[in-house]
Order: sequence, then structure tokens, then C-alpha cells
Amino acid sequence: MNNSSKNKLIQLLKENKVIKFGKFTLSSGRESDYYVDMKRAVTSPLILRQVAEIISERLDRDSVDKVAGPALGAIPIVTAVSLGTGIPMLMIRSAKKDYGTSNLIEGDLSPGDQVVVLEDVTTTGHSLIDAIKTIEEKGGKVQKAFVIVDRDEGAVKNIRDEGIDFEPLVTVDELR
Repeated sequence: MNNSSKNKLIQLLKENKVIKFGKFTLSSGRESDYYVDMKRAVTSPLILRQVAEIISERLDRDSVDKVAGPALGAIPIVTAVSLGTGIPMLMIRSAKKDYGTSNLIEGDLSPGDQVVVLEDVTTTGHSLIDAIKTIEEKGGKVQKAFVIVDRDEGAVKNIRDEGIDFEPLVTVDELR
């Protein structure tokens, strides 16, 4: 990723007040003095376009069969990258639903498909690791994973320890 693309993304994230300071309870139940409000980012066409451009530049379109991401936060990112590259997308559920097809993966994943997984924000990376394992259990091969913002609280190490090439576009320190 070139510096001007990254700097533009950082500027857009700051302008859209994606990082908030104060006292917040995270999904893990832990308290934090800041919150990364990625829903503000993934609902902005300007940010989505910038993220999709950066990720699209980093993909080898000839070797990637699918782009995927966990519901709900990553789905706008996955959709933007899919539209920009023409690569079909997958949506990964965190749990099976009790109706319809009850699939954990929505979209067509064939055994051996090369998949790039996208996420909006990571802390420890466990939800992203769960999505990656779901893809691998269904026969997909995860090439790489990207996240828009990494909170720098262990996700990079945890995901790379799983043998996955992982690239945060921005770290939380770059947004302060």
C-alpha cells in the first residue's frame, strides 16, 4: 500500500470520527478508554471506496477465487472489494441460523478455492480466526487476511500464529 493511499484512509477515518475517546465496554466485556466505531466507516461510501481500492491493489486477482468476511461488520467491505474486482464474495456467519439453509457460509465455496478474508476491526483476532477456520473446514484455502483497523492488542500475532498472512491497513495508534 502506498503512503498516499494509507494517509488518505487515515484522514477519512479521522474526519468521520471513527475513533472515540472516553470509557467504553467492548464486546469482550473489557473496558477501554477508546472505541473504534467501524460502523461509521463501513457505512461511508468514501471510506469503503478507499478501503476497496487499497485491498484491490494488494490482491492477485488471478489467484483469488473468493473474498470473504464475517457478518456483520465486514460485509460492506467484502461487497465493495467484490464489486471493484469482480471476485465473488462469501459471508461467514458466527452461528448457524435455525431457519432456511442453516449455512455458516453464504455464497458458493468450492473445495480448493483460494480465499482472502476481510475484517473491519481486530482486537485479539479471535472472530477473524473463527471465520478463517470455518472457511478451511469447508475446503477453502485462506491466502491472506486484511483488517481496516487493528487495535494492536494481539490480533497480528494470534492470526500469524495460525499461519495466515495478515495485514492491517491502519493501526489504532495511527488514528490518535
